[in-house]
Amino acid sequence: MADEIKSLEDLAEVVTEDIGGVQGTDPVHTPEALHEPVRDELGRSYATGKRKDAIARVWIKPGSGKVTVNGKEQNTYFARPVLQMILAQPFGITNTEGQFDVYATVKGGGLSGQAGAVKHGISKALQLYDPSLRGALKAAGFLTRDSRVVERKKYGKAKARKSFQFSKR
Repeated sequence: MADEIKSLEDLAEVVTEDIGGVQGTDPVHTPEALHEPVRDELGRSYATGKRKDAIARVWIKPGSGKVTVNGKEQNTYFARPVLQMILAQPFGITNTEGQFDVYATVKGGGLSGQAGAVKHGISKALQLYDPSLRGALKAAGFLTRDSRVVERKKYGKAKARKSFQFSKR
């Protein structure tokens, strides 16, 4: 049987015969399924974003651009303009400002880490809502989790790396 394979079509037939005709029935691993939008029954996309010790659960849906974080408006929760700018970056890259409402719950870390976590969650949710936006988000580096965390303190040290003052005598 292996001697008869002369083209890719013959190889595909052999593979299909060996599997028992089940090829392509797994909906998760078909190429079409990788580019399908992922939305719930309410038309929302959900993603989890992480940064430092902060974890954000983010839902996006089409709307007027309202951002709610832990039940508060964006301007109230993230009062510093720099943090508000961080949250707006994924929408600026994809040219979707004011087109999506964002609802996020965030725990852990400080405000800077929480803003980064919400940004990561928004980027992942946008990519799930509209897979065509993935290229722009990936090129900007918004889909990559920033894994930098605070280094732990070691025994025999004042902090993570700082030593106690050395005295020769």
